[in-house]
Amino acid sequence: MLPCSDNMSLNMIYTATITSKRQLTIPAEVYGKIGLKKGDKVIISENAGEIRMKRAIDLLEELAGSVKIAKPLRGADIDKAISLAKEEYFSKKGDK
Repeated sequence: MLPCSDNMSLNMIYTATITSKRQLTIPAEVYGKIGLKKGDKVIISENAGEIRMKRAIDLLEELAGSVKIAKPLRGADIDKAISLAKEEYFSKKGDK
């Protein structure tokens, strides 16, 4: 862990190793700071060679109210919501 000055703010830099299966272990301190738990989904984004990660639920909370959610999907676990949305989409596609 190294201190890094970036745009007048002090951030900590952590080192992690990528395995042959492209897996990465998130340092425990980062894991705890951003509130991750086993099984959480994360959003990974890349911009100009820099990777950012955030909890998927945080993105959903940011978007709350800006996207209309179908009644059957309201309050559903994200995996369940995705599964239901896929089933509905592909059942309609088969009707054509």
